[in-house]
Amino acid sequence: MKILHTSDWHLGHRLHEQSQYEEQSRFLNWLKAYIDDHGIDVLLVAGDIFDTGVPSTQSQKLYYDFLIDLIKTHCKHIIITGGNHDAPGTLNAPKELLNALSIRVVGKATEEVANEVFELCVDDEKIIVAAVPYLRDQDIRRAVAGESFDQIGDRYKTALVNHYTEIANHCKNINSKNVPIIAMGHLFVIGGSTSESEQTIYVGNLGDIRAGDFPNDFDYVALGHLHRYQKTGSTENIRYSGSPYMLSFSESGYSKKVVIIETEANQIKEIREAGIPKFREILKVRGCIEECIAKLKLIDLEPHELTPWVEVLLDNASNTRLGFSEISKAAEALDLEVLKVSLQNEREIAGLEQQINNTRHIKELSPLEVFKLKCTEQEFNLDKRPEILDAFNEVFQKVKESD
Repeated sequence: MKILHTSDWHLGHRLHEQSQYEEQSRFLNWLKAYIDDHGIDVLLVAGDIFDTGVPSTQSQKLYYDFLIDLIKTHCKHIIITGGNHDAPGTLNAPKELLNALSIRVVGKATEEVANEVFELCVDDEKIIVAAVPYLRDQDIRRAVAGESFDQIGDRYKTALVNHYTEIANHCKNINSKNVPIIAMGHLFVIGGSTSESEQTIYVGNLGDIRAGDFPNDFDYVALGHLHRYQKTGSTENIRYSGSPYMLSFSESGYSKKVVIIETEANQIKEIREAGIPKFREILKVRGCIEECIAKLKLIDLEPHELTPWVEVLLDNASNTRLGFSEISKAAEALDLEVLKVSLQNEREIAGLEQQINNTRHIKELSPLEVFKLKCTEQEFNLDKRPEILDAFNEVFQKVKESD
């Protein structure tokens, strides 16, 4: 049996206000072809299907068209779990209909862990999948009046680990033939490498667990949330697939991948990654104004299917306003888009108003960056009052979930 693990599609995502529909559409077409050409039997999608809880009609059409096309291929089973960007109601709405097509959806934690477990069979091969979605605080931890922040954190981590332990025990109890058990998850594992595009999903470090916190009963853990492909710690069997295309300039230079798990004689035979084509060049150029313009012209000489997007980082001796004007003028004659021009260490030295003036859109700054910059301007020391940052993250997360 061949299983493909992917996550973090973020359908509807925009990079500096530029639609990434073309990359998203090309990725799903590539994925469908790869699954059919390589005989993939099972598709696992570990959360963040959409970029927002209320996805556009265009994004939903991409999603459902892909699923309809996929059931016509070699793929026998599809399991989709919700991420922190997904609204459980949106994912779960067509759940019963999709289930009839061998597409299982778990948008949020269920009352009984048995409802998150699926036994899949292809020919003589069988696996058990523990389809754990993003675990929201209110879904798994019962509040206790008068708890301190530390107590909340301890109880939440305990509840999270207990959820995986309980589901592992259930899988073990039904595993009469000793077949591989694969778990899914959407969370941050300590030691993982982040980029600028991930949203903080827990207050402070609530929910941040270690690879060793997953029960040993799992033969593979298919993770979502971090956007770079990576293994966790020294383990081979706990991996993030990463996002299938770049969601921020901080991911420039990193290869995008999916993970293939192959079983034979009811054992995992091989775990390997497969590279995803780069659908659009998303690049950074550095140097003085003249050097950056020269590098932009070199990019223009290369053939590209989609227009390249570029961030220009000027050296600290450059005048940002002058540089933005000259680079924008030079880019007009080139087959590329310069989405951002800034000093290499501008985020360290610039205030909020200056950063806004030097960017095209306020949305180039994340809400967390704006909050930190405002605290700096007000001479409020977040290092001495980390609970204020935790409070901001909590409020922001509740706003995102309500949206």
